Amino acid sequence: MERRKFLKYATLTGSGLAFASCTQGRTINSQSEVYPSVSPVAINEPLKVGFVYGGPVGDFGWTYAHDLGRREMEANLQDKIKTTFVENVSEAADAERVIRQLALDGNKLIFTTSFGYMDATIKVAKDFPDIFFEHCTGYKHTANVGTYLGRFEETRYLTGMIAGKMTKSNIIGFIGAYPVPEVIRGIGAFAQGLRATNPQAKVRVLWVQSWYDPSEEREAAQALVNLGADVLTQHTGSAAAVQLAEEKGIYAFGYNTDMSKFGAKAHLTSAINKWGKFYTDRALAAIDGTWKSQEVWDGIAQGMVDLSPMNQAIPGDIQQLVNAKREELIQGTAHPFDGPVKDQKGVVRVPKGKVLDDKGQLAMDWYVEGIEAAIPQKKS
Repeated sequence: MERRKFLKYATLTGSGLAFASCTQGRTINSQSEVYPSVSPVAINEPLKVGFVYGGPVGDFGWTYAHDLGRREMEANLQDKIKTTFVENVSEAADAERVIRQLALDGNKLIFTTSFGYMDATIKVAKDFPDIFFEHCTGYKHTANVGTYLGRFEETRYLTGMIAGKMTKSNIIGFIGAYPVPEVIRGIGAFAQGLRATNPQAKVRVLWVQSWYDPSEEREAAQALVNLGADVLTQHTGSAAAVQLAEEKGIYAFGYNTDMSKFGAKAHLTSAINKWGKFYTDRALAAIDGTWKSQEVWDGIAQGMVDLSPMNQAIPGDIQQLVNAKREELIQGTAHPFDGPVKDQKGVVRVPKGKVLDDKGQLAMDWYVEGIEAAIPQKKS
């Protein structure tokens, strides 16, 4: 078995840059529960901020996006903060130990950036009530644990629109990580956008049961190509699908960060995640004593997700169509799950004139129409 490395880096940034412009508040889900704030950090001391990463910072995907956010926070706040991160942390065996050690090391704000860290975060937070915790993609929160995620479904819908116009085979390959609502929702939103521009197109899904495994992702991408896919996309952490698409002369979408450098011809655009402003805002709240446990779910309008620049291979009229829908998502006049939405069996899950609400999205365990795959059953 490969021995994982657990590396910890600390950076104390320099001084001299004003940060008043970073104090804008977040847009919070209207259903969120807000708890009383716990004690502010000590005045005149740098805020120690810890990050727990599931993959390597050089994955150019999920972890890399979070680390770009950490670095942006450092650039914004300078000597107000001191950051530490631990990479390659197993969700099962190591999460609690690493989170607890960050708390013992004096970090007053800790970001845990993988769904599988949820229970470990909650457990450690109970033992450290004066430390602030932020868990990414989770749903459990307490007085000192907040949650956050991006509205990935918005950018998924837009990439689906592009795929519908760029495919010739009408088969799109989607590489899934784990069959949790976050991933299923993204596949569904992609299929909704796909069928909005090409009702004949279908999505085929293969699961790799890993957030980051380049070799498994490449094998899945090849298998999808063998099934007829001429456009690939993924909810996994590496650029393997983009690289394979470049080799095969087909198209692909990146995820988490701009992956265009891995396939200049193949890469159409990436659904990117932008964490820097959120991390800056939460650190400022911890510093000034206004931190509260919140459920944050932000989209394109709030700058947490977006598309990277589109490949010029995409015709201008299609780019205009996508940009128009992007603006509608920002204005709130469109939604990735605008009704009517049917499931695979043709049952109407969302009637015309309605949208799939946040509660329904967060519990999504069904495929929309147009997806040719089965959701893996949970092991008993």
